Amino acid sequence: MAKKGEMLYAWTNDAGLLKKAECGGAVTELLKYALESKTVDAVLAVTRGVDLYDAVPVLVTNPKDLDNCAGSLHCGTILLSKLVMEYAPKMSGKKLGMVVKGCDMMGLLELAKRKLVNLDNIVMIGVNCGGSVSPVAARKMIKEKFGVDPNTVTKEEIDKGQFIIEYEGGHKGISMDELEEAGFGRRSNCRRCKLKIPRQADLACGNWGVIGDKAGKATFVEVCSDKGAALLTKAVDAKKLSTEPANPKGVEIRAKVENAMYKLGDKWRKHDFEALAPNLWETIAKETGRCMKCMACIEHCPVCVTSADKYKQPDMMIRHGFIPADPMFHLRRFAHISDSCINCGQCEECCPSEIPLALFSHAIRTEADKFFEPKLGKSVYTN
Repeated sequence: MAKKGEMLYAWTNDAGLLKKAECGGAVTELLKYALESKTVDAVLAVTRGVDLYDAVPVLVTNPKDLDNCAGSLHCGTILLSKLVMEYAPKMSGKKLGMVVKGCDMMGLLELAKRKLVNLDNIVMIGVNCGGSVSPVAARKMIKEKFGVDPNTVTKEEIDKGQFIIEYEGGHKGISMDELEEAGFGRRSNCRRCKLKIPRQADLACGNWGVIGDKAGKATFVEVCSDKGAALLTKAVDAKKLSTEPANPKGVEIRAKVENAMYKLGDKWRKHDFEALAPNLWETIAKETGRCMKCMACIEHCPVCVTSADKYKQPDMMIRHGFIPADPMFHLRRFAHISDSCINCGQCEECCPSEIPLALFSHAIRTEADKFFEPKLGKSVYTN
């Protein structure tokens, strides 16, 4: 019987799924079993669209359909927690299963604070995340840095500090440091993120720390809640999964990888925030001067959950109909989310004017935490 705090290697007993999935297929198998056993009524997942640069959210009720969602899509930048709000009314009284990255998980926690979702009705299977790459930037990176036609790439992976692609005719990997120094690689908010193992999910899964004969053939699973322990135990009892205790050396390696990611996050925070520090407000005023008030940053933010229509109402401090937006428009938005920004990068990702909104929000949030919480010395979420 699995217990909270336990660390295991797990893999599916389905030979077909094992061949298709990554790292033993435990995550997909757990979600399939959750549907089959009626532990959840539906699973919110992501599947490949027209190509591996096109991540499409799907609500799955047939366990067999989850096989199409197996595998990673690092070039997909969807934030699933925001989508939960759209499904929540239809899912009232029902249970939902989800695979969550750190930012997805933090988004759900923020929505739960606002009583917009009920976490008792959500099973979160967390996955380790080293970051994601914007699909447009990924295509350009593969063409210019790898010298490969992005349309011929059949698979991508971020592993051991490299971005690795498989394409018609071979495979190739380039270090993330080299790519990021050249202006490519992960999204800027992902570089600054320090929540790499989402332990506030029910289970935290990934390939970090899987060594020996199970390397590449099993998933490292950390049991983070009683809910997660129950799901894992029942799946094993139903012979859907096999498990064994994690190799102690593997546990040590996993911790070292996580620590290395923390240090990398600190490096990028120092790089990005120190460049902003001397003229923060002047920089914000200059960059936001390109704003066309499309409201995309508000609509896609998991924290700023009010309707964009509210920002169209009469206001004595913001002139309506004027472009660019008055500075107060942005200052109010930053103030509204400053204590809750999860550094998901959605505001920046969807901005048609390419304003570095995520950088500004994250800098304000991080500095505010340091000022008001000196004893902690870090963010509440360490994000």
